Amino acid sequence: MADKQLQIRDIQVLRVTGQMSDAGRDCVAIEEPLEIGLNTYAEGGPVHQTISVTMRTPGEDAELAVGFLFSEGIVEKMSQVEAISGHGDNRIEVTLAAGHCPDVTRLQRNFYTTSSCGVCGKASIEALRTIGAEKLPSGSMRVDQTTLRGLPGTLSESQAVFKQTGGLHAAALFDSSGKLLRVREDVGRHNALDKLIGACLREGETPLRERILLLSGRISFELVQKAVRAQVPVIAAIGAPSSLAIELATEYGVTTVGFLRDNRFNVYSGRDRIEM
Repeated sequence: MADKQLQIRDIQVLRVTGQMSDAGRDCVAIEEPLEIGLNTYAEGGPVHQTISVTMRTPGEDAELAVGFLFSEGIVEKMSQVEAISGHGDNRIEVTLAAGHCPDVTRLQRNFYTTSSCGVCGKASIEALRTIGAEKLPSGSMRVDQTTLRGLPGTLSESQAVFKQTGGLHAAALFDSSGKLLRVREDVGRHNALDKLIGACLREGETPLRERILLLSGRISFELVQKAVRAQVPVIAAIGAPSSLAIELATEYGVTTVGFLRDNRFNVYSGRDRIEM
């Protein structure tokens, strides 16, 4: 996990309550750009290109870069990565192994991503088909509704930076019994998930066919896309799913659960995995 001191900044604020105000201090989440570079080998020699600039919370940058490349279909496993190197605080380079020559042209549309919306304008289900994403088998994992209800409380207890700042999204992995396995936080919901998937990829834990993904916000198309790539069968969220997210999840056999809070939830797709 990242050094939390690198993710938080203490600043002076004016606190206003009703008609009263006073000076004080507050903790805010740090947001900085990260430039991701990719090195590949071609017949003419090594080729370097910048593939993305994303606004993120510093920390776990190697996981973020690897998770992003995995989500985009550039790498499938860590043996295809020769090296990961940092260059200053806000640049990281991934060098692919010789002999692994993926099609990187699809990354051109993703050069700049924001912390709020991820890669805008990428909402096309065809994007998954072109990188060979697989449909998950029906009922590949079942989850008891009582287990689902307990996930948000477990996640809340593990969000160290969020407790201090209130300004980060979280993505967490649980097993079918509700045991928390990994959690990552970031100002960008897509970055949090890339960091989570990148961590699993680096530890050789993918595909994630026996895992539950819990998101602290809403379920967007892009987050379902990343989960499908990692073969996650169940996605739950504190917030709502979008229509395209539900459409994509339905096509690929993923269970989506929204509004998982206050002892209630809605199941939007893949109902067969939820034991009532």
